[in-house]
Amino acid sequence: MVKLKSKAKKKSKKGAKTSDAPALSLKEQLAIKRQAQKERQAVIQFVMTAAFIGGILGLIIGLVIEPKIGVILGAGISSIAICYKYPRAGLWFFFIYMPFAGTITYGIGGGNSLLQLAKDAFYFPALFGLVQECRSKKQPILVAKSLLPTLSIILGLSLITLFLANATLDFLPACDSLGGAKGIPCKKGSPFFQGVLGLKVLLGYVPLIFCGYYLIEDKKKLLWLGRLCVVIAIICCSINIVQYWMLDTGICPGTRGATGDNLFKASIEARCLAGGSVLFSPSQGQIRLPGTFVSPWHWAWFLISNSALTFAVAFSDTSPLWRMGGLAGMALVFVSSVISGQRIALALVPVVTVTLLFLTGQVANLKRFIPIGVGLGLILSIAMITNPDLVNERVESFQSRAEASPPQAFIEEQFHWAFRQKPGLFGRGLGKATNSTRILGPTKLVETFHPKLIYEIGILGALGFVVFTTSITINAFKEFRSATEKSIRSFGSSFWVFILIISFFPYWYPLDTDPVAVYYWFFAGVIFRLPEIDKQEQEKRLLAEEQDPQSNKNKKRGKKSTSRSSRTSKTSRAAKSRNRKVARTTR
Repeated sequence: MVKLKSKAKKKSKKGAKTSDAPALSLKEQLAIKRQAQKERQAVIQFVMTAAFIGGILGLIIGLVIEPKIGVILGAGISSIAICYKYPRAGLWFFFIYMPFAGTITYGIGGGNSLLQLAKDAFYFPALFGLVQECRSKKQPILVAKSLLPTLSIILGLSLITLFLANATLDFLPACDSLGGAKGIPCKKGSPFFQGVLGLKVLLGYVPLIFCGYYLIEDKKKLLWLGRLCVVIAIICCSINIVQYWMLDTGICPGTRGATGDNLFKASIEARCLAGGSVLFSPSQGQIRLPGTFVSPWHWAWFLISNSALTFAVAFSDTSPLWRMGGLAGMALVFVSSVISGQRIALALVPVVTVTLLFLTGQVANLKRFIPIGVGLGLILSIAMITNPDLVNERVESFQSRAEASPPQAFIEEQFHWAFRQKPGLFGRGLGKATNSTRILGPTKLVETFHPKLIYEIGILGALGFVVFTTSITINAFKEFRSATEKSIRSFGSSFWVFILIISFFPYWYPLDTDPVAVYYWFFAGVIFRLPEIDKQEQEKRLLAEEQDPQSNKNKKRGKKSTSRSSRTSKTSRAAKSRNRKVARTTR
């Protein structure tokens, strides 16, 4: 009994040491519950009010103009109000909505152009709401001051182009007013507003660096972000596999019945299950699937991006279950890159994965790499065995395309074309080679990013943009390397490799394309937040050690006991050897 009492006293002393914070009284606990309930009621009340006002306005617009436009604008007004009031929820919804925007645009909205801008109805209000919140809390708006000089340079050069090139075109007479006369300079559309939209495409998502920095506040949110990316990748790739099955079995005809050049062009009329334009003419060896996006081109860059994001979870997550989820996501991304028919995805998904293995150092982590590699190889082998003709067809298509038009020759030709247009120092005008601005004026088709920059904002602007992305790459590297916690640093290295590849990628124009145009800036902001998250984890560790000093004492005692035992073993060995020597001499 005496021993039990003494043990209980020791336990109570330990409990007193570990629980430094005083226990809350019943009155205080009830007050906290009441406050939380009030906050929930306020959220529900605001959301219902915003939905009601949006519904009324949408009903009026629908009766005056068109019911579909009324529904879209009513939902948009409600979303703008909610995202401004609750910016973090708005940013999460923006992040989730974007991969499914193409499906919603064509599946629900019938291709309405308003729905193509719907994601910005979440992004911009959430951005302004978050800026207001940071100002009220006196938190810094410029979260990455090291980027300010290069950002100022590219922004300044872009504004010079906007006013020197785009605005001056607005003073020319309209081409329609000249009655078809040739040789007279004239304008088509609205060059200035086309430039404003071009500037939004070029730099409009740069503030996502700020959003990513404040949205991912701690390690829990970092893990949640990675897991969310895996879930989105698994859902979208699964839909893509079902889409291919429906086309292959004839449930969706695709472009089989087309004639002439239409056999080789993606068509919105051939849409199947999800996404937008589809090209499926197996007799001609032509397959281009859009997945959940508006076009096959956007889908290809979703797969390339998620080869990095699913890799990050597969190798960096703290939960074995979610690491397996990351493996599943990687496998589905590989399968989708084969069946979708996009050559650039087929080429870059394996290249990005191998680059990640070496640049993140995970190739040395054999214990984790071997099971993931074996599992991924097994899944891909099953896919190849079940449909070997498809895999061979895709590889042959890639090889024939590379032989007919080598990438390096294509890029070189695009640069020559851009310089032949004589863009000068400040370019021919923002948006003049951006496909999404064609509703405001004619555009040139430039199929690589850096020649497009030379054509639009000139040689100085193109150099300024490259300097800006170089600054992001270098400073992001310094930020994630300063983290000491293993999983945080591992996440940072995977995100950084994605930033590195996109910053200098010379082929086509990923930074003008969803989702890369969002992921690039957002994950740069997350990387800049990692040192702060790492600091939080270190403080938690120190606090845990201070609250439980007994465990540290036990560790020290364990070390001392092991050192003492090693010393005693050494002395016992020395004593035995002495006794043997003495015995020999006496003999």
